[in-house]
Amino acid sequence: MVFVACGNSEKKEKLVLGNQVQSDKITITKAQFEGEKMAFGTLAEYDFNETVNVNGMIDVPPNNKSSITTLIGGFITKTPLLIGDRVKKGQLLVTLKNTEFVEIQQNYLEVVEKLNYLKSEFNRQKTLFNEKITSEKNYLKAESDYKSNLAHYNGLRKKLQMMNINPDHVEQGQISSTINLYAPIAGNVTKVNVSNGTYISPSDVIMEIMDINHIHLELSVFEKDVMKVKKDQKIWFKIPEASDKTYEAEVHLVGTTIDEQTRRIKVHAHVDEDKENFIVGMFVDAAIIVETNKGKGLPKEAIMKVDNDFFVLILEEKKDKEYHLEKVKLNIGKQTETNIEVLNTEALKDKQIVIKGTTMLLNNSESE
Repeated sequence: MVFVACGNSEKKEKLVLGNQVQSDKITITKAQFEGEKMAFGTLAEYDFNETVNVNGMIDVPPNNKSSITTLIGGFITKTPLLIGDRVKKGQLLVTLKNTEFVEIQQNYLEVVEKLNYLKSEFNRQKTLFNEKITSEKNYLKAESDYKSNLAHYNGLRKKLQMMNINPDHVEQGQISSTINLYAPIAGNVTKVNVSNGTYISPSDVIMEIMDINHIHLELSVFEKDVMKVKKDQKIWFKIPEASDKTYEAEVHLVGTTIDEQTRRIKVHAHVDEDKENFIVGMFVDAAIIVETNKGKGLPKEAIMKVDNDFFVLILEEKKDKEYHLEKVKLNIGKQTETNIEVLNTEALKDKQIVIKGTTMLLNNSESE
């Protein structure tokens, strides 16, 4: 260790390790130790996980998505929503206009009137038949006509209800040339494919709504790893393009078929942080924790990497104002985001280990 003058009159201590990092012995002063905010610690027990690394995307369940279509085609006359708008279940989405809507209601009214007549005729023929005044043929014909028309009536009535037209209003003479489409679920508008005046056929998707209150992960696991993945296993995942934060999830469902082309299987996971501002379609990197074992280790900050080897500094001797440290090579095992497993624990047993400040030592040596 040497001291380098800083400025003309004021001197300041600076760690200059140089080739000493490559040696086994290092000496620093107490002032340097405190100035670099270094600290001693010992081996500790940590959880070291065996993981399966996968990727996937943020998604929502199928029942949280809805594509809005129409039963019968028409021209858009009202579309008040934009992408991103929040809608409630049952809220008006669009209004369509078509002369065919009027014709269906007219047909319904005609069937209603005819049904009333056929019902009366059926009841009359039934009475006459029971009193043996009319023939069975006339009775059966009246019954057939009535029931056939009743089926037609029920079909048209159901069709009007599916078009969001109240059949009772039609029977009162209230015929409309427009129909309204309402939100089948609550959520956010994610797509709008129309504008006023657009003609929409039954095969066209007018807009899409997505409920993002239940976000989940759709992950792809390679065939070689799928036997390790089980329900309820913990998952750590990141969204590399948006944040460095690590989030938690849990395996909920493991697929039962493998994609023949990619040789992967789908895994559905529930996300713990439902309140995070996740967006459907975001790419994720994830690690499924398939096994957890206890092991002795150290914080990553305590470990110095030189070339392809890993080292720690242990306290060999403490004198009045100096710390004599020894560099010890490690055999490392599993790693987590914060800790590294140490396999040669006997070399560090009962030793005081520098667990903070080693990064500064290494940086200073490299800068020299």
